[in-house]
Amino acid sequence: MRFKGLDLNLLVALDALMTERNLTAAARRINLSQSAMSAAVARLRTYFRDELFTMAGREFIPTPRAEGLASAVREALLQIQHSIVSWEPFKPGHSNRRFKIMLSDYVTLVFFEKIVERAAREAPSVSFDCRPPADDNEDLLRRGDVDLIILPEMLMSTTTPRARLFDDVHVCVGCRSNKQLSEPLTFERYMSMGHVVVRFGNSRRPGLEEWYLLEHGLKKRIDVFVQGFTMIPPMLLGTDRIGTMPLRLAQLFAKTIPLQIVELPLRVPPITEAVQWPALHDSDPASLWLREMLVEEASRMDSPLATAEPLVGRTSTSIDLLTSDLRTSSGPGL
Repeated sequence: MRFKGLDLNLLVALDALMTERNLTAAARRINLSQSAMSAAVARLRTYFRDELFTMAGREFIPTPRAEGLASAVREALLQIQHSIVSWEPFKPGHSNRRFKIMLSDYVTLVFFEKIVERAAREAPSVSFDCRPPADDNEDLLRRGDVDLIILPEMLMSTTTPRARLFDDVHVCVGCRSNKQLSEPLTFERYMSMGHVVVRFGNSRRPGLEEWYLLEHGLKKRIDVFVQGFTMIPPMLLGTDRIGTMPLRLAQLFAKTIPLQIVELPLRVPPITEAVQWPALHDSDPASLWLREMLVEEASRMDSPLATAEPLVGRTSTSIDLLTSDLRTSSGPGL
């Protein structure tokens, strides 16, 4: 089909090339032969009177003209997909939809496993592609490259729809053999002890608690860096190190390993996890089904403090770090 002289099939090829940045991978993505994709590139260059891509090894590097076209092309294709092509009602029990979801290891263990279990009963052919959060979450949502992102609400874009899920708080954890946690933990001792900390994404962003400290010019002693909250507890066993992590996850680990949970000797905001989705998916029946399940399961979660034992080694002092503004380009990780 042509529109003002442009074969609209070429837009599909352009979108695949912008996504894959490789001719062979782009051809495979849309089920074309490599020679057919090469011909599509030639026709695109002729129509737009621009090279569109230059080669760097085997990678296609888009020109400014191609970069300018990419967003409009992706949005047009998504609009066609969700408004015209995907018109059939979503039937969970008969669907083989694969949802691409970005979420942390923490959210996966304390919450999303409930979704996977329920979906196995209600929609046994539905599958999930769970991915770690990236540094370009907002761009991924805008392009529709993911179906859902679950993040702390304070880190989310204000321009994309979202829904709140559940709350949590930060606590300090250590091995039960750690004698320094047997008495109230002061801020001074907290800062001087060896820490296991998480750094997030390719940019290695600090966690919320560490970010607040750094914003106030405070640096704690860090002995071990790990990639996710679930790696903190194993690194504490048999040592005098401590870590900071969400209470729900700490309670989960404490059921199987000798983990001690104590109050954090500084005030940081509670965590409110939320789900966000591309605006173009707002009325997508499949997305609606999954989002409703997420909100429903989250509503069934008790507060972690409501069922917790009194925290061991309650703090004798609490430093207030709640005055900083989170919304900066160098903000915290998850």
